[in-house]
Amino acid sequence: MAHATRGGGMIIIGLSFIAALILTIIPLPGWMVAFRPEWLALALIYWCMALPHRIGIFTAFFLGLILDVLKGGVIGQHALALVVVTFLTLKVYQQIRIYPMWQQALSIMGLLILYQVLVMWINGIIDTKSSDWNYWLPVVSSTLLWPWIYLILRDIRRHFGIK
Repeated sequence: MAHATRGGGMIIIGLSFIAALILTIIPLPGWMVAFRPEWLALALIYWCMALPHRIGIFTAFFLGLILDVLKGGVIGQHALALVVVTFLTLKVYQQIRIYPMWQQALSIMGLLILYQVLVMWINGIIDTKSSDWNYWLPVVSSTLLWPWIYLILRDIRRHFGIK
């Protein structure tokens, strides 16, 4: 097992966030677009749970601003939603980490619903419609993917000895 120095660990974590951002903007066939998971939120939640002393509110805000630019939305929209989700994750991560995977997934679903509600709220303020049932499909796909995201990122963290 490779042991990552503090800087090396941050590079691996940063690469996982870059991968999440790429997966967020990569073109998909029309029928799959509505099911696109919230990759960045999932990665951020994982790293907040795994390394709460290293990943926090500032990281969420910075990544949210990048996501705002990539999606062409209102600057600060995703930043605010990710900050709130990160804050709550940091408050309850000790409980979520000990849950069985199915309960973890349900907890993550709650955080993702909050994320979507905050984004929808801001869309409502600026008069952008996003309230049909398709709007909630990313929560479903993200919740279903959570066990795999968790296992993949945990294996990466362990392989590189990120602490």
